[in-house]
Amino acid sequence: MTTRAAQLRQILSNGGPGIVPGATDCFTAKLIEQAGFPMVYVTGGGAANTYLGMPDIGLVTLNELASQAERISDAVSVPVIADCDTGFGGIANVKRTIRAYERAGLAGFHIEDQVFPKRCGHFDGKAVVSTEDMLYRLHAALDARTDPDFLIIARTDSRAVEGMEAALERCHAYREAGADAIFFEQPRSIEELTQVSNAFKGVPLVANMVERSKTPIVPEQQLKDLGFNIILYANFALYLGAFAIKSGLKVLREEGHSKSVMERMLSFQERQDLVGLAKADAYERDLVAKVKASLVKK
Repeated sequence: MTTRAAQLRQILSNGGPGIVPGATDCFTAKLIEQAGFPMVYVTGGGAANTYLGMPDIGLVTLNELASQAERISDAVSVPVIADCDTGFGGIANVKRTIRAYERAGLAGFHIEDQVFPKRCGHFDGKAVVSTEDMLYRLHAALDARTDPDFLIIARTDSRAVEGMEAALERCHAYREAGADAIFFEQPRSIEELTQVSNAFKGVPLVANMVERSKTPIVPEQQLKDLGFNIILYANFALYLGAFAIKSGLKVLREEGHSKSVMERMLSFQERQDLVGLAKADAYERDLVAKVKASLVKK
C-alpha cells in the first residue's frame, strides 16, 4: 500500500501541492480535505493556542503535538505534514521525534534552527543556533528516518536575526546536508521571495503566508511560478473560525438565541455528514447482522 509520504512525493513531483491550510484538530482537517486541498498541515503555533490556550513560545511538548498530529492524520486520507519546532531537545530528542512522527502516519515535518524554547517565526525577539548545531539536528533526523519518502524540511528563522545573505547561506548548508526541502521563514517582500527562488531552483520550497504579518500575501500561482511548492496558510482556518465564533457568540449573548446566525452555521446534518455518522451506523448494523447470521447457522 502506498504510504502518505510516497503520496506527498508524487504530489511534489507534479509541482504541487500548492496551498496547504493548517489544522489544529480533526474536525478542521476534515473540512480542509472536503474543500479539495490535497494536503493538511499541523500547525505548532495553532496547537499551542488551541490545546493550551497559550502563545507559540515553545510550550507544546513532543507527545502533545505528535499525538494530535496522529489523530489528524487518521481523520483524513490526504498526506499530513507537521511542525516539529526545534526537534524538542538535543540530537537524541530529534531522533525520538522523527520516529514518533513516522509512527503517527505523517508524510513529513519541518525542523528549524531557532534556539529552544523557540518563538513563532513572525514574533520579534527570536534567536538561532549556529549552522553547525542545526546540521546536528538535520543529520540526526536523516539518520533516524526509516521511510525514505518521509519529507524532511529544513527551516531557517535566521532572516530576522542575521539578515538575508546569511540565511541563504544556512539554507545551502542544510540542503547540502540532505534536507529534502527548504523553508525560508519571514522573507519581507516579493523581491526576497524571488531571491530564495533563484537560489534554490528545482528544490522543493515552502512559503508561509501569515496574514497581516511580516511576509506579503502572494497569490498561489505567482508563488508556484517562483518554485514554491508548499504554500502554508498555517492559521488561516484558526483566524477565520475564531472570527466567526467571536461574532456569533456576541449575537447569542445580545439576542438570547441563535436564529439570526443559523444561515452562517453548519447544519446539524452537515456536521454529521462531515464526521461520517451514516458510515459508522452502517458499519454497526452490518456487523450486528453478520454476527446474528453466524449464530443462526450454528
